[in-house]
Amino acid sequence: MLPFYLQYTLSEETIETLRKPTFDAWQWEANEMLSCLEHMYESLGLIKDFNINPITLKRWLLCIQENYRNNPFHNFRHCFCVTQMMYSMICFCNLQALGNYPTGTPLLVLVFLFQHSYQINARTDLAVRYNDISPLENHHCAIAFQIYSQPECNIFSNTEPEIFKQIRQGIINLILATDMARHGEILDSFKQKVDNFDFSNEEDVTCLKMVLIKCCDISNEVRPMEVAEPWVDCLLQEYFMQSDREKSEGLPIAPFMDRDKVTKATAQIGFIKFVLIPMFETVAKLFPQIEEMMVQPLRDSRDRYQELKQIDDAATEIHKKKHEPVTTGNKKK
Repeated sequence: MLPFYLQYTLSEETIETLRKPTFDAWQWEANEMLSCLEHMYESLGLIKDFNINPITLKRWLLCIQENYRNNPFHNFRHCFCVTQMMYSMICFCNLQALGNYPTGTPLLVLVFLFQHSYQINARTDLAVRYNDISPLENHHCAIAFQIYSQPECNIFSNTEPEIFKQIRQGIINLILATDMARHGEILDSFKQKVDNFDFSNEEDVTCLKMVLIKCCDISNEVRPMEVAEPWVDCLLQEYFMQSDREKSEGLPIAPFMDRDKVTKATAQIGFIKFVLIPMFETVAKLFPQIEEMMVQPLRDSRDRYQELKQIDDAATEIHKKKHEPVTTGNKKK
């Protein structure tokens, strides 16, 4: 029986907005996001290119949605946002015309359970199974291809075996690229290529795809403040839940997850300054058209959190002064 979700007809305004990084996913229910995903696949020509049965596509998208846990941050809405940002970059950078756009983007952040550092330190089954090497990302790959292996969800059932082999390898490379432990390695490699980038070179294009999915995976601060800030609250909630568990189990705690040491401002400033801006600025060397819509919002967000930190620091200083013990010198008789 075909899994059912109410089909949502997209307006022309929605179709246009869906192409922009300003899209606000908070305003959409699950069935509406599924309809938006269908539109992305249709508009990118993926249904035609891979001869995908539209009913199979519906089953596949719904299966992905149902495999997500109800985590504060790593949930289906996050998956949708990553996909929508990739769609936006494909449109902005005209990657379709190059024939080098990534495929299968809804898979790239499938079924997040915990942060990978917890999996390794706690010696969970996943960490043991994958020898501490990107345990979550490897798990996502396995789950993704388990879904593909179900005939009713196999959107590549009409694809030639050799083509599917290439697609599979490409998807694996991109999922593994989202492991932040590899951030420096991947970005450094791209920086070495960007000034003399060759779109006909397979190695260059693979590196570009890895950087693009990394950008999209952590792209919330590209979005308007009212869209981005709730995601920060969700992420901190997930971090604090993990660090509380690690404390109770006597495991090492990452400083950026410790509720006793982290504020919203301190969490964001370093991440935006040292991770997001350098990565997006490097991509902008290759695609200058993202400067205004993606890079500048990151700088604005950095400035706003720096102002917030100044306010927090001033409030902390005032609080300290109010609660300083009163000391008096010894009086001479």
